[in-house]
Amino acid sequence: EDRLAVKSLWPENEGVTSIPYKINGDLGDSLQLTHNRSFIFLYFSLFLSYPLFLPPFFHLSSLNSSCASYVGFQGGAQPLYFGSACNVGNLCHELMHALGLHHEHTRPDRDQYITIQWDNVVSGKEDNFKVKEGDTQDLPYDYDSIMHYGTYYFSSNRNPTIDSKKSGVQIGQRNHLSPLDIARLNKLYQCGKDVCTQTGKISELGCLCKCSHYHTVF
Repeated sequence: EDRLAVKSLWPENEGVTSIPYKINGDLGDSLQLTHNRSFIFLYFSLFLSYPLFLPPFFHLSSLNSSCASYVGFQGGAQPLYFGSACNVGNLCHELMHALGLHHEHTRPDRDQYITIQWDNVVSGKEDNFKVKEGDTQDLPYDYDSIMHYGTYYFSSNRNPTIDSKKSGVQIGQRNHLSPLDIARLNKLYQCGKDVCTQTGKISELGCLCKCSHYHTVF
């Protein structure tokens, strides 16, 4: 869920973007209902770093059964809500929001690739489909993005809310970060600008750029 436009990117410290996090005690049961805690932490380790509790940081807590995040750095302890109905893919989606990415289907050039069926959208959810003005980072439109809604998201009548103009593509997956998701995040945080020059490489699970001398940059 989008809650705000990007305020800014998470700040650097000596060329490294590092985001501590705190997990609220009320998440224990809901995390166990979805995935093993170690798998959740594996995903966190690709985006975030220790130590805990040092502001600014992500503060994960429950919000009924849903997932939600602000878009971009807000300052201070920043809430990221992870409810019992969310899975690891949903959490990755919200982390991408928190790191500064809007939905793929709201980028300025989206009408070349998809059609929004406004008559089928649940009343009050239209903002989730409106175009967000911003930089596409010169990357192609990504039907496979973890930030793309599925065909029937927020449908009021079981009819499609998003139709693809390219036949045979699937939209709305929450199983992986696409290569373009990774490229977009790395460009957003300028992985390779300094410490990754010639020595950086995509990590084994493909979620960030690993650099030499123990530096990591998204």
